[in-house]
Amino acid sequence: MGIQKTVLSVVGNPRPGSRTHALAATLSRAIAEQIGGVVAEPIDLAAHGPRVLDYEDHQLASEAKRLLQADVLVVASPTYKATYSGLLKAFLDRIGGGALDGTPAVPVLLGGASDHRLAVDVHFTPLLLELGASLPARGLFVLESELDGFEATARSWARTAFGTAT
Repeated sequence: MGIQKTVLSVVGNPRPGSRTHALAATLSRAIAEQIGGVVAEPIDLAAHGPRVLDYEDHQLASEAKRLLQADVLVVASPTYKATYSGLLKAFLDRIGGGALDGTPAVPVLLGGASDHRLAVDVHFTPLLLELGASLPARGLFVLESELDGFEATARSWARTAFGTAT
């Protein structure tokens, strides 16, 4: 048996234990199940707070290395002003342009209103593409009202996006 692929989520919600974190965990499990991989310990940026802005912080440098070593990324944020959080952007600024070198990444935004649905395509996807990620399918915009049924949605989405080995 070969080495299992790792699915790593990066959560840009400033609140620990957030709904965004739960959303990312659910999607990560669905993807890992689909590819026969394992879910890595997530990078929950809420645990790091303002240290995200300290480029000398060794723990965050280590987290950035983990991100670069993952086989699949789930990058999740609540929707703020029709885009992702500044906390997430500050962390991803540690990653050089092109550094993800084709790593499959899934942008996920959690929002309260559907009028921000295009934020995934307009703002989030270009950021991940700039970092060199590949997107196996369009990113996800999930309404808060859809959270209760999200596990089934995540499994279906993962089957469609990762139905063949990644």
